[in-house]
Amino acid sequence: MASLQPITGPLGKRRAAHLLRRITFRYTRERVDQLALMDATAALDALLALQPQQQDQPYYDDPATGSVEKTPWILPVGLPLPPNTQDFQLRRPLFAWWMHEALMDPGAGHKMQFFLHQFNAVAANTRSTTLFFDHLSLLRWGALGNFKRFITKMILDNVMLAYLNNNENTAGNPNQNFAREFFELFTIGKGPQTGPGDYTNYTEDDVVAAARVFTGLRLQGTRATLDTETGIPRGIINTNLHDKGAKTFSSAFQGQVIPGGSTQAGIMAEIQALVDMVFAQPETARHTVRRLYRFFVHRSISDTVEADIIRPLAEQFMSSGYELKPLLTTLLASAHFYDEDDDDRTDDIIGGMIKSPLELTLQALSFFQVPIPNFNTQPQDFYNRFWAQAIYDRMLMLSGLPLFMPTDVAGYPGYYQEPDYSRQWFNSSTIISRYKLPAMLLTGRRQMGNQPNTTIGTRLVIAPWVRNSGVIQQPRDPEALVRQLLEYLLPEAVDADRFDYFYHDVFLDHLPPADWAYEWDNYLQTNNATEVTLALERLIQAILYAPEYQTY
Repeated sequence: MASLQPITGPLGKRRAAHLLRRITFRYTRERVDQLALMDATAALDALLALQPQQQDQPYYDDPATGSVEKTPWILPVGLPLPPNTQDFQLRRPLFAWWMHEALMDPGAGHKMQFFLHQFNAVAANTRSTTLFFDHLSLLRWGALGNFKRFITKMILDNVMLAYLNNNENTAGNPNQNFAREFFELFTIGKGPQTGPGDYTNYTEDDVVAAARVFTGLRLQGTRATLDTETGIPRGIINTNLHDKGAKTFSSAFQGQVIPGGSTQAGIMAEIQALVDMVFAQPETARHTVRRLYRFFVHRSISDTVEADIIRPLAEQFMSSGYELKPLLTTLLASAHFYDEDDDDRTDDIIGGMIKSPLELTLQALSFFQVPIPNFNTQPQDFYNRFWAQAIYDRMLMLSGLPLFMPTDVAGYPGYYQEPDYSRQWFNSSTIISRYKLPAMLLTGRRQMGNQPNTTIGTRLVIAPWVRNSGVIQQPRDPEALVRQLLEYLLPEAVDADRFDYFYHDVFLDHLPPADWAYEWDNYLQTNNATEVTLALERLIQAILYAPEYQTY
């Protein structure tokens, strides 16, 4: 039996670390220790709050000049592009800005933004970079709010209108692309096909009718029209291109008829009626809960999980009016999420998924407190060398996650493609770049691709980190040092043989423990870190290479 019963008492380090790895991209020893003292509900209250951003927008710095002058081009609405630039040159600063915000976010905001991006996927090169910034702003607005309202706003998102060709959808020449994905991916899901054009949860005739509701919706590249609730630029409605007739839906929607509108207000009422109709179906809640479950808990959904977890959560989701925070609190405070609803607490959930390249990279950066170049005084190192070239190009693209450039409308295969799901992050095509991460951080060099020895603009200097970070309480004690790193970096405690491998074989290199204590004392006295660095780098690389570290 799978249980949504909430766990009680303080989380402790194991459960706190599990929660933090799953709910945020920022993973630190301090945060684990803070959450360990809280119960699950209090921890989630802290994590499920949208946090302030470090900067409100990215800036452009011309690499040809090396200037530290930063040029805004997004906010306020109406700014021109920086001089002598084309739009594609601004994507990397935008991606760098978002990744840095995700790294610094101590809560669930950016992880939920990425969840919404995965399951409402668009590509950043669909239209202008400024419109994609607006799209990211909408993801942020909806991340921890009301899912139904978010989907309603997404219908008029400029990038979505272009990405799924609704910009070409007119009464005289309907385009069904957006309507089809609205049902299949964004809301209710297909269900088993029971006949020609009948997918259980909707039919081909429903796609045709929904496409008629969406006729006349157009992107507005000037960003002149703002949504009154979000304040974010949105698309417009061309009433002359809209199908003003009534739209009749199948028995999957109880044969509902949506009257046609001929004015802006009337067409908006049509859209709202369609959304209300779809979200009134229990399968819409179930489909969304399954997506959240596979993203945050486990890729596999058994019959037991469907009955004991998915169905009750879907009922809660519907009854709340599709609020995300209460749903996430129930799921992530449950005994099931912490592997505590059966006799084996190490079998399914904790350590049960492979980290995506984004989680693998950002959680390593935050745990090891890798110094990020300053975006004010080192814009070239910040935007280009570090975030764009080292992290995006080397760690994400080569590991199968081209951030904000998904291969198709279904998103990134590691999140949806059965039966492998997250196993696709760890295969012959991606393993090399994943294993280059520790070397890249420890050397400060790119390691892969053209010019692998090019600097990334920063470096993890491991001996001062061990001495000063506060993560290691007794760095002179080699056994305590290894145990503390393993406790925070691996999802489950290792057995005696596995610990012996990290401790004796890797870290001590079969030398007596007293040798480490001697070398550590020598480092503190002379500031010569040569010998301790060799041992520490061996250990860090071995842990980050470990299969256990690749999971969470």
